[in-house]
Amino acid sequence: MSTEQTELIPGAGSTVVQSFELTAEWRGAAPLTWRSTGATCAIGSHPSNDVVIDATHVSRFHCELKLTPRGLSIRDLGSSNGTLVDGVPVVEAFLRSGSRVVIGSATLEVRLTGTQNTIATSSRDAFGALRGTSAVMRTVFAQLEKAAQSNISVFLEGETGTGKEEAANALHEHSARASKPFVVIDCSALPGTLLESELFGHERGAFTGASATRIGAFEAAAGGTVFLDEVGELPLDLQPKLLRVLEAQEFRRVGSNVTRTADVRVVSATNRDLRREINEGRFRSDLYFRLAVYRVVLPPLRAHLEDLSLLARTLLSSLGAPATQVETICTPAFLATLKTSPWLGNVRELRNHLERCLLFSTGLPLEEQGVPLAAPQQVDVTRQLADERRRHVDAFEREYVRLLLEAHADDVPKAAAAAGVDRAYLYRMIKRLGLRQA
Repeated sequence: MSTEQTELIPGAGSTVVQSFELTAEWRGAAPLTWRSTGATCAIGSHPSNDVVIDATHVSRFHCELKLTPRGLSIRDLGSSNGTLVDGVPVVEAFLRSGSRVVIGSATLEVRLTGTQNTIATSSRDAFGALRGTSAVMRTVFAQLEKAAQSNISVFLEGETGTGKEEAANALHEHSARASKPFVVIDCSALPGTLLESELFGHERGAFTGASATRIGAFEAAAGGTVFLDEVGELPLDLQPKLLRVLEAQEFRRVGSNVTRTADVRVVSATNRDLRREINEGRFRSDLYFRLAVYRVVLPPLRAHLEDLSLLARTLLSSLGAPATQVETICTPAFLATLKTSPWLGNVRELRNHLERCLLFSTGLPLEEQGVPLAAPQQVDVTRQLADERRRHVDAFEREYVRLLLEAHADDVPKAAAAAGVDRAYLYRMIKRLGLRQA
């Protein structure tokens, strides 16, 4: 399938992206035409989508279109019946102008219009600890600046290591609540029983081991900000309780009948696509919309490699390297090699690599990405593409994690650091893949 180049042009406070439009048809409805005003378009049967398709076999959040520097892409969001592009089932693909997309009983024709849309960008090259001069990062900074001016709930999406906690902290520091507490809760780090206490507090004797009253995050952060990291890991039985806080600004400590008021701003983050989780029944749609009143997607490092030089120098300085040492390490040849890596662990992985460089006072060659795999699996073309791809990805991840743990004597924190991923993320992979440490 051919791709067409799409320019993202930084201007004075703006980024120009090519416009696209789609026409959707399905039985029992008049044709629907929609034209883009930004870089993304969510499609599905839920009313919150940019394009609402009320046709049979269309999932609540079915797929998403996105303009990238390489062209217009489409991504299936874990729909029940899949997405077909020009007759081919896809998980993610680039579209040509005139591509026909089938979702459920609806058919969409997608066209690049030849006109352009303007998206606001920031004039600054930093927002808190985040750094970047690229158009994509300046767009993110503009979104964060706008969000910081209000008490709106902000939802940060992005891969592991893209700086979601740094973005949340910067939102707090640039808001009217900056003088009040910033409290972080990692929803992946605790079981549900303890997580409820961390969020809302508990009374003495509320459960075994509750020897004293404890206040939770929503009391500790009074007047400030609560950052819910990895909110996609929140157990289903806790989700209605968090929803109540967001809707009524009220909560109760575990073991108490007293209702307390929550005067906090909530910022949440995940490396999952919660629209996919909603489709699969693992996350409540009403909670998602309360959390994602304003949604900001932090791009992976591979999407703004032009920022590598700035990021490398900034990270080395933050690690204590004097200016002379920074320049010794950041030679043109070294910076060029950095652009050859996929950086699956994003800025966190880059930081880990630069720490090793700092130790030796030189720009070290990039380590091999990943570990040797077992013999490749036989491809089964009788299976649907999405199912076969998932089978191969699961096999890769299982072998990778098994060998990674073996190489680090089952020390998960060390293994996570070596792989350039968050420790909690690696723990979740071990659990999901059914791997148990020796």
